[in-house]
Amino acid sequence: MADTPTPAAPRKRPGVFTLVALAGIGAMAMNVFLPSMPAMAIYFDTTPAKVQLTVSLFLAFNSVFQLIIGPLSDRYGRRPIMLGCLAVFCLATIGCLLAPTIETFLVARVFQASVVAGMILSRAAVRDMFSTNEAASMIGYVTMGMAVVPMFAPALGGWLEQFYGWQASFALLLGFGVLILVLAYFKFAETNLTPQPSVMAQFRAYPELLRARRFWGYVLAAATCSGAFFAYLGGSPFIGSAIFGLKEAELGAYLSTPAIGYFLGNWISGRYAVRVGVNKMIVWGSVLALAGMALNLALFTLATPGPMVFFGLIIAMGLGNGMCLPNAMSGMMSVRPHLAGSATGIGGTIMTGGGAALSLLASTIVDVESGATSLLWIMTICSALPLLAIGYVVWRERDIQAAS
Repeated sequence: MADTPTPAAPRKRPGVFTLVALAGIGAMAMNVFLPSMPAMAIYFDTTPAKVQLTVSLFLAFNSVFQLIIGPLSDRYGRRPIMLGCLAVFCLATIGCLLAPTIETFLVARVFQASVVAGMILSRAAVRDMFSTNEAASMIGYVTMGMAVVPMFAPALGGWLEQFYGWQASFALLLGFGVLILVLAYFKFAETNLTPQPSVMAQFRAYPELLRARRFWGYVLAAATCSGAFFAYLGGSPFIGSAIFGLKEAELGAYLSTPAIGYFLGNWISGRYAVRVGVNKMIVWGSVLALAGMALNLALFTLATPGPMVFFGLIIAMGLGNGMCLPNAMSGMMSVRPHLAGSATGIGGTIMTGGGAALSLLASTIVDVESGATSLLWIMTICSALPLLAIGYVVWRERDIQAAS
């Protein structure tokens, strides 16, 4: 019973393209402007560290909004919450374009984080319609499509910066935001056909979810796995520009490399999750990510390779994340299926809250003297921790089976 999804009528199911678009706009908002950060510091006459807050604050408020959006969608449905958050995102993007100071820009950027609804509610919609392994497979296909966005977004942002300035990336976000809002209005039908009685009932149900130890195992697997990527977001723009001397367009292209592995990892997850199971997929994804990061760290500890080596081995992290994350997300939502929205909200809050801290840590400790090694240490440790988390889940499942 715990693995049975709420049935949704086939004609009401949002299509894969709609789910990909809704999830993808959040990924674009996160990284399309990264090559513009040095230019933004000059434009606003501020420090690079303050501009870095555009990433850290975005991730931090991503986590705050997820904690609210999940229960609201369990109570009022996925569709109205999705449409409202997309409208807020479009207004906030206009605020970014018109901001006269970095402080005003950061306030608008905080409200841009509402776009996270596209990512978490597309996953919750999948869990509404499918069982655990099927949901992991479907989430894998959805995030595989979504991974196309970070493949080209930083490169496109670097090109726009070079020829039109930093505002062009945010004009692009506004255009896509309006288009996806229209798409959601016409194509994202409601999938939560058994809404919860009240929002307070959802919050009162949190202890039930938080007492589930397998839920925490999946959450920690997802959080530590994605932590390597968030640390990469915080430190890699500096490494690319200050250490490797890359220009904006080059930097944008190199920053896209994790998405190559992520795309492939999501394809593997979509293809094999039903057959292999979520736990084994998390294990193999974590092993691959750890191997890539450990090799990268070893090479930069012994020598000083170029950007091809550094960014090339980052693909392994993307590959591992693409296998680990869809299965961990599906696992955390399957522990208490009637609280799927709350589960993805709490899980996403922990993931992005931790990601904001790691992003800020990476931007703080990475410097010319330490080179890439300080960032690679963080990423290697983050890649190892999911193995401990999923090991606990497996042990707990065996314990439950033995008791029953």
